[in-house]
Amino acid sequence: MPLQLPSILLTQAVDEMSKLPGIGSKTALRLVLHMLRQDETHVTTLAESLVRLRKEVKYCKICHNISDTDVCGICADTRRDASVVCVVENIQDVMAIENTQQFRGLYHVLGGVISPIDGVSPSDLNIQSLVERVDEGNVKEVILALSPTMEGDATNFFIFRKLADKGITISVIARGVAQNDELQYTDEVTLGRSIVNRTPFRN
Repeated sequence: MPLQLPSILLTQAVDEMSKLPGIGSKTALRLVLHMLRQDETHVTTLAESLVRLRKEVKYCKICHNISDTDVCGICADTRRDASVVCVVENIQDVMAIENTQQFRGLYHVLGGVISPIDGVSPSDLNIQSLVERVDEGNVKEVILALSPTMEGDATNFFIFRKLADKGITISVIARGVAQNDELQYTDEVTLGRSIVNRTPFRN
């Protein structure tokens, strides 16, 4: 049953807030009322930062990670090993792996996994740009670090077939990550060990 609120403006704000993932109508109301109690400059700063984020954020032209510039800080860091590329589903996975401090290569963000039931095909993902990175000749190993779900495994296999004849090492993270678990929710120790103890991808 929809919340009965005393103001149309309040109702509109709660409706918009409740569209965020994991935010129900009661939580949305609590957040909106909290913002009403704040100084107007704080709320304005929040609103302006969200508008700037939406308008000005970029995606790295190399790895597709979120960035403030055309090339993200990770890809631009000459101290990292550019010969090793870790393939992940989304930007949250980059953050999760970085938090382990166990990986010093580069990344490639697919933007999802192959899922016919959800209408996601290989052409919807950043797979072709991965093939092009490998074709440039600088990449020696590709680590497939997708979540161990049916969709993740199908995507791993598709990428493996695309890269199998490129003369590079193709490995997959060790299955310390439980089946059907999403990578971004795996604890840092387990995830770090999974990267370090990666194994060759087998057809």
